[in-house]
Amino acid sequence: MAKDPYETLGVQKTDSEAVIRSAYRKLAKRHHPDVNPGKPEAAERFKEISAAYDILSDKEKRARYDRGEIDAAGNEVPPQRPFYRDFSDAAGREKYQAGAGLNEEDLESIFAQAFGGARTAGTRGGRRFSMRGQDARYQLSIDFLDAANGTTRRVTLPDGRTLDVRIPAGVRDGQVIRLRGQGMPGIGDGAPGDALVEVTVAPHPQFRREGDDIIVELPVTLQEAVLGATLEVPTIKGLVRLTVPPHSGTGTRLRLRGRGIGANGHQFVELHPVVPPGEEPELAEFLKTWKPRHLFNPRADMEEAK
Repeated sequence: MAKDPYETLGVQKTDSEAVIRSAYRKLAKRHHPDVNPGKPEAAERFKEISAAYDILSDKEKRARYDRGEIDAAGNEVPPQRPFYRDFSDAAGREKYQAGAGLNEEDLESIFAQAFGGARTAGTRGGRRFSMRGQDARYQLSIDFLDAANGTTRRVTLPDGRTLDVRIPAGVRDGQVIRLRGQGMPGIGDGAPGDALVEVTVAPHPQFRREGDDIIVELPVTLQEAVLGATLEVPTIKGLVRLTVPPHSGTGTRLRLRGRGIGANGHQFVELHPVVPPGEEPELAEFLKTWKPRHLFNPRADMEEAK
């Protein structure tokens, strides 16, 4: 029997969707089969976590579970009272009173109302319950450049199957990709559920994302900043040459049009002049006697400490 989904994720019934999502992501990262190769217990734990999140992440399923209408595995819970009492008002109270007797036609009518009109299997009397399969949730971690440019990654499902997932260019951290028909099998003639793959994008040491734009910080020497230079700059698609204009200070932003994500994204290069790490006697001597033509105070905008 499936465990209580709240207990599985370590959350409370009163917790918000954000708290539940955060708890799921932490547990999924820890127990994902890709990071626990050769550990069947991790795969089983990941399966439990995914099943619990499948219920609690869906508002309707969560509400139905809290009301006791479905169990921890997402299966329908039979009514606690006799069926004839539940449907006496709809089909005629006198028809289902004690002692009246229920024939085969009556039973089929009751089951049809209880299970949404289950289809007939065979020629007489046989009933088969059909239900769409549950959606299966998975988490996939990819690096920054794969998220920006798009890629295809293989996901290992809890039952051992593998699934190739096409990651579209520009996918965002936390975005869910729906793979129709790749979830849990349906019951009877029910269609299979979908696979819902939540993407986690790892940070990059050089790039960061702002909307569809890419930001990179570029260290430059004092000479390059003052005199200008043409430099090679990394982008999400490889190196390009960039002209640094003279008199470029810290925080100067230069745009590389169309080098961001999608048709509307650009890359912005933020310049950061760097002082040489070793001793530079000539530079030090020059600065001792150098008098700027345009005097300025770089700390003028700083407020006094109170």
